[in-house]
Amino acid sequence: MQKIIVPLDVADESSAIALVEKLSEVTFFKVGLELFTSCGPKIIEALKSRQKKIFLDLKFHDIPNTVKGACRSAARYGVDLLTIHATAGKDALQAATEGLAVGAAQAGVEPPKLIAITLLTSISSRQLAFDLKVPLELPEYALQMALLAKESGLDGAVCSPQEVAKLRDVCGDDFLFVCPGIRPSWADKGDQKRTFTPKQALQAGADYLVIGRPITAADEPALAWKKICEELSIIN
Repeated sequence: MQKIIVPLDVADESSAIALVEKLSEVTFFKVGLELFTSCGPKIIEALKSRQKKIFLDLKFHDIPNTVKGACRSAARYGVDLLTIHATAGKDALQAATEGLAVGAAQAGVEPPKLIAITLLTSISSRQLAFDLKVPLELPEYALQMALLAKESGLDGAVCSPQEVAKLRDVCGDDFLFVCPGIRPSWADKGDQKRTFTPKQALQAGADYLVIGRPITAADEPALAWKKICEELSIIN
């Protein structure tokens, strides 16, 4: 199943590689803040040596010049997807795309697809309104962030599966949508507030599904992966 990305949400390289070895059939892995901070680009090299696709999920959020430099450096790794917060603003988003192009050209690799975080899937409508003081309804806020990303030249956005159908309608088929917060019906939701099952998310218009703990925290990760793939096989 090429549409499923499995996050390596572990603390060190050895734990990550052990998980990759258990999930030998998985082709696409996510490297987030904890793992990358722990071991740096070594984990990227380890995954590339195993011919895996890589979603480098560092969620850049800084001033334009800083994100431009960060994206220039990240592009040299030759990863497939890279994230930045849409709330960094249009100038920073555009600077990020410029940095990616330069870094990829210097390294002789294809630039990663740059995708914007619309709103973390751990944030509820109540938290958006009362904690973050955003007056927009959550679906409208996510839409505005996705549109900002598209207008700024990004390749796609990260959003909750509950918002993806509306965002797909507005942003079109050439805009990439990655949906975390995916939980099979038999899995615990954990700290995810806005979830769909894998089948619901793909039918709503997601291009990629990020599925973590239902697979990685399972007693038998490979069997959990297989179960999800079998459930999705009827819509492949």
